[in-house]
Amino acid sequence: MSNILIINAHQPSPYSEGRLNGSLVERAKIQLMEKGHEVEMVTMQEQVDVEEQLKLFQWADRVIVQMPVNWMSTPWMFKKYMDEVFTAGMGGALCQFDGRSSEDPKRNYGTGGTRTNTKYMLSLTFNAPQESFDDIDEYLFQGKSVDDLMFHMHSNFRFFGMSSLPTFACYDVMKNANVEADFLRFDAHLKAHF
Repeated sequence: MSNILIINAHQPSPYSEGRLNGSLVERAKIQLMEKGHEVEMVTMQEQVDVEEQLKLFQWADRVIVQMPVNWMSTPWMFKKYMDEVFTAGMGGALCQFDGRSSEDPKRNYGTGGTRTNTKYMLSLTFNAPQESFDDIDEYLFQGKSVDDLMFHMHSNFRFFGMSSLPTFACYDVMKNANVEADFLRFDAHLKAHF
């Protein structure tokens, strides 16, 4: 069985209390523990101790990041978490700096990751409908996928040597939510990949 760190990256706002992201985190915790996995969780509403978070990353062989996509990116509290925890991990806990050597300083940027046996999964909630992705005729994303939009997140985890599990997404959650169907898809996704 795996050691799984679940990060609830939701940040409450006037538009979103975080019930859906919180419910997905709880579903993941219950389902994964029932399968015999060890689960630890952190939320952005907690006081974060950087050293404790680094220990959790070193303990985990799977990491789930549950977050709403705010302005095409992460909530700012999670960005702060990344800036603090990820930067502190550059001395070996997450990576050996950026992987380059003084002998060849122009090559191999991002190859210093020390978490090469760890997998991660992004689980995202969007106001955007699913149809706005992967369609060249759709204005905003111009045919790009969810993973294209989240390339910066994938790059962060690749920097640590981690490999990705398939991304999960709930779409159109503010105007046309289908929460029960999303829960069923989420349960199936976890069952398939954990």
